[in-house]
Amino acid sequence: MPSHLHFDEDDFLRCRFAVSPLWETQEAVRTLRRPDRHGYHAPWLRRIRAVAAGLDLAPLWLLMPRRGHSPDWLVAPPTGPAASVEEELAALRAVDPETARADTARSLADTPGALESATGRAWLADPPRLVREVTDALEEAWRVLVAPDWPRLRALLEADIAFHSRRLAEVGLGGLLPELHHRFGWRTGTLTVAAPGGAYERRLGGQGLVLMPSVFTWPDVISTFEPPARPTLVYPARGIGGLWTDPAAVTPDALVRLLGRGRATVLAALAEPATTTALAHRLRLAPSSVSAHLTALRDAGLLASRRYGHQVLYERAPLGIALASGPRRLQRDAVDDP
Repeated sequence: MPSHLHFDEDDFLRCRFAVSPLWETQEAVRTLRRPDRHGYHAPWLRRIRAVAAGLDLAPLWLLMPRRGHSPDWLVAPPTGPAASVEEELAALRAVDPETARADTARSLADTPGALESATGRAWLADPPRLVREVTDALEEAWRVLVAPDWPRLRALLEADIAFHSRRLAEVGLGGLLPELHHRFGWRTGTLTVAAPGGAYERRLGGQGLVLMPSVFTWPDVISTFEPPARPTLVYPARGIGGLWTDPAAVTPDALVRLLGRGRATVLAALAEPATTTALAHRLRLAPSSVSAHLTALRDAGLLASRRYGHQVLYERAPLGIALASGPRRLQRDAVDDP
């Protein structure tokens, strides 16, 4: 049965997007145990296999049932559009231990054998230990599994938000929500979520809704509505199919001959908007070199730039899109142009 989320007038004014590094860390850990999520992430999985084997992730997996309740105290939406992992970890360490204990007991009950495990029993007997050990495990998972690729992941998530923010301006919230995922439907102020799990009826009651793109959540959509957490919908980010692709390997030779290897690679890598830092990390180039290429491409009319918070995102302009798409696109545009 689908779930229904009812919007009041004030809720339309209090919807926002957010990015959470700690959410991505949890879902990266979950993805290691979910073969149905491996398709888009095979290159990442191959690369991190050895370092992941050195982590003790078993305690975290106790709190990640395949079906059932995951602890709400671990998944509070960030307070701002782009909270740092340090801020999120600090908030996690400050969670009331008794609140964490009660919430964790529900999750352990949904994971076969977890309540009877030595770790589960120790956590429920000592809630401060529970908060400390789970937070420490997530911090280590962040450092090993996610932090090395965070510039690339963050760039994809911010590009998703930039795209959907434009769509929100064009089609409104009722038009946008069904575009985020095929499991979302909208009718007269009510969002329908057709996702696994128990059906529910909720009124937002003026809290609004946090919309959070995620790299590792695919193919799932995840909803969190348990008070006191702010209602949140997590959906797969756009562009994950090319996330782990080496841009140099897909740069057309004709584009290299026209622009030079460096600028052609930068243009080809901008299938989604990105910052200088994210591109430098992804292309393994010095930020100064990437910045010079971006400036030259923008000055030539191939790129456009715009500010997102404290960062500048670069994206292809129409001419850059045509060039990156290859000769056929240019020929078609020439035919279509009166």
